[in-house]
Amino acid sequence: MKSISKILVAITLLLSFTACEAQIKNTKTETVKIYGNCGMCETTIEKAGKLKNVSKVDWNKDTKMAIITYDAKKTNKDAILKKIALSGYDSDNFLAPDAAYNKLPGCCQYERASKPVAKAKTPMPKMDTMAMPKATVNNEVNILQPVYDAYFLLKDALVKTDGNTASAKAKDLQNAINAVKMEKLAMDVHLVWMKVLNDLKADVEYINSTKDVAKQRDYFMGLSKNMYSLIKVSKPAETIYYDHCPMYNDGKGADWLSKESAIKNPYYGSMMLSCGKTVETIK
Repeated sequence: MKSISKILVAITLLLSFTACEAQIKNTKTETVKIYGNCGMCETTIEKAGKLKNVSKVDWNKDTKMAIITYDAKKTNKDAILKKIALSGYDSDNFLAPDAAYNKLPGCCQYERASKPVAKAKTPMPKMDTMAMPKATVNNEVNILQPVYDAYFLLKDALVKTDGNTASAKAKDLQNAINAVKMEKLAMDVHLVWMKVLNDLKADVEYINSTKDVAKQRDYFMGLSKNMYSLIKVSKPAETIYYDHCPMYNDGKGADWLSKESAIKNPYYGSMMLSCGKTVETIK
């Protein structure tokens, strides 16, 4: 009898899920990993991703896998996962704002796979629909401009071989990164931001923690690489030059970003100030 009962329950759930799919037109189904712990997490995740006749999420608390079914003409997987992230739950695509994660009940605060280096105070917006913010290019630049400005000041300090100032400017950059309201970024910018965020935070923390210019320059390499990816996708309002030094890093080379067309090498400073060339102009 028990086995028959289980079969009936399974059939009922399958029919229910199929009925829901039938109401969603242009159906597309994808499976993704969403982090969480318990039944309360399941309720929140599925509620966040659900929109009548547009999308449905079926999350398994044991496997952490979710089946996302949606109308491909009205929304997409990233839009759904972004809304779920804004409710406090990480996925492999989007990291929830710290403020949203911290508001989760204790039993729901899962172990984060990609825990940020520092806590960011990101306010939760009111999300009435599945539509993502349609930020203009200017709005995106305004949101990230303090990050870019702080990076260039850090670069200038390294050009001058000034470890004390570089450390201070790294702290300013750290604060600028933590202040970014990532839920306001356009989708393509948000995707890159989530990929580089932890590395950005780690590199600026290391630069801030030392006055040794040689060590600061080593971490500046990785910082510049990720900053390039971010600037490239966000289309800054001003012209940015992507420069390359062929000699640094044991001849392997290193790159940096500059607002100036003239080469001013942050890896060697006055020793070889003009060593390098512009490899790309970003407009």
